[in-house]
Amino acid sequence: MLVVLVVLFASFYQTFAKVYNNPSALERSLLYDYIVVGAGTAGNVIATRLTEDPQVSVLLLEAGVSNVDAFNTTVPLLAPTLSVPGSRYDWNYAISPQPGLSGRSFPYPRGKLLGGSSSVNYMTYSHGSSDDWNRFAQVTEDDGWKWDNMKRYIYKNEKLVPPTDGHNTTGQFEPRKHGFYGTLRDSLPGFPTPLDERIIRTTKQLPNEFPYIGDTSGGDILGIGWKLSTIANGTRSSSVTDYLNLAIDRPNLDIVINAHVTKLLNTALSGHIPIFRSVQFTENEEAQVRTAIAKKEVILCAGSFGTPMILQRSGIGERVALESLGIETIIDKRSVGRNLSDHVGRTTIYSVLSNDTFDDILRSPDKFQVELSNWTQNKTGPLGAALSNHVGWLRLPQNSSIFETVPDPAAGLRSSHFEFLFSSYYTGSPIPPSRHFMSVRANLISPTSRGSVSISSSNPFANPIINPNYLNTSFDIFALVEAVKTARRFINSDSWIGFVEEEYGSSEDAKTDAEIEKLIRDTAGSVFHAVGTAAMSSKNARWGVVDPSLLVKGANGLRIVDASVLPFVPNAHTQGPVYLLAERAADLIKNK
Repeated sequence: MLVVLVVLFASFYQTFAKVYNNPSALERSLLYDYIVVGAGTAGNVIATRLTEDPQVSVLLLEAGVSNVDAFNTTVPLLAPTLSVPGSRYDWNYAISPQPGLSGRSFPYPRGKLLGGSSSVNYMTYSHGSSDDWNRFAQVTEDDGWKWDNMKRYIYKNEKLVPPTDGHNTTGQFEPRKHGFYGTLRDSLPGFPTPLDERIIRTTKQLPNEFPYIGDTSGGDILGIGWKLSTIANGTRSSSVTDYLNLAIDRPNLDIVINAHVTKLLNTALSGHIPIFRSVQFTENEEAQVRTAIAKKEVILCAGSFGTPMILQRSGIGERVALESLGIETIIDKRSVGRNLSDHVGRTTIYSVLSNDTFDDILRSPDKFQVELSNWTQNKTGPLGAALSNHVGWLRLPQNSSIFETVPDPAAGLRSSHFEFLFSSYYTGSPIPPSRHFMSVRANLISPTSRGSVSISSSNPFANPIINPNYLNTSFDIFALVEAVKTARRFINSDSWIGFVEEEYGSSEDAKTDAEIEKLIRDTAGSVFHAVGTAAMSSKNARWGVVDPSLLVKGANGLRIVDASVLPFVPNAHTQGPVYLLAERAADLIKNK
């Protein structure tokens, strides 16, 4: 019902002065300084920063559609409607059956429009722990990736604005950790929920297990506190609204949508090193294939699935796998598509004794219409709210039995093993016709399971084989079982007496660790934070796909800038680290 309602309001928001609707509309000579593949979180940062120099020409290719008229992408509370199966704004991928999840398969949303997943995600904005970035620096042997260097990009990326409701935010964040004059707008929660006061009260009642932290965004992250979201004035901020819109009228930038990159071309050799500075792209299987040439670099920003798929179709990957599909191997690189790491978690839903949750708005067309009218006119109210006002980053106790046999996989002692998110509505589907709910999501943040993504065919329009290999290690299932138990202890504290009615559904019957493990394997799902499939490593390392400057090893003229280069999934929702990654990458390219 909700999706049907919002379609009536599809004509909305910004328009663009210059976007080519398909490859055939691009009439000029297809020779540029740089070709950027993917107008998503990272790609729009790269295109915007490079074209700040009017002497630099950039071609930006996006396989998806424009975000113009994509009304649901602008309304924060409507984010869950963007990943419904069959959406034109999604790649409509699905993962392979997962042995660690009782053999289940399910969709894996990825944004397929300008802005990429920054246009469809749940908008959580955080940067990762200092340990995350220091570990990246360690494995790449490049101190430029250390937290002390990377945190300066926060001030270039972030433009923290007041929350939509204008409330006093004293104590909810630490100003010294944030940028106020950067590019991407974000804010603290702009609409109160009945959970807020109880969450903070619990941190005071149980400070040893659930400490309050004055800022959850990055560096020192452990604790529970207020969550930042890429929302400004009640509207989603994304890489297209806040970055690409700055560059849209620049004459040195061409943007082509509905431009599906089929492969990269090896056009020459530099010594014995193959050069990849040509890109083939087309609108669909029947349309003409066009070729563009980069004088300097091709920069892949197609994401943790798209980037390794393009590499594999271009002959960069594991020889045996490529030759089985009839693809000539140009660079035999086993690491392409491997090392996939992702956050996985489970949501526990509670029925509550409150009429102030979002449930009535989401299941009643009349109430939704009232709030939609309010949002359209004023950009206020619950539709402009974040899906969660608080986040917690927490660790297992150091004396946990799992550490007797398994080394601690967290990035460091200032990094978490699991995360909590709290939502003031029933996050499943469909919403029950009556009662009111809250949801607590427990996510595994330091997984040790590794998966892969690979092309299924030489056909560039065939969907990939995505195997995250969830919960395939003893640590992962132990940590997630403990996270679910810890979430229950949080909600069973005195702060929730008289508010929480009961754990909703059959999950309350799972009491023992074995029963909770079965519950998790039967019901857990992804947080959609895949990384690592084109991982960066030190220049001399035999593993990995790119060097510390994000240049593809063994190739000339080819760089990767997206979440695929992160060798470990960070203590963050991945858009924040990717923005910082892209800002540093832009500097590396400019200073080359």
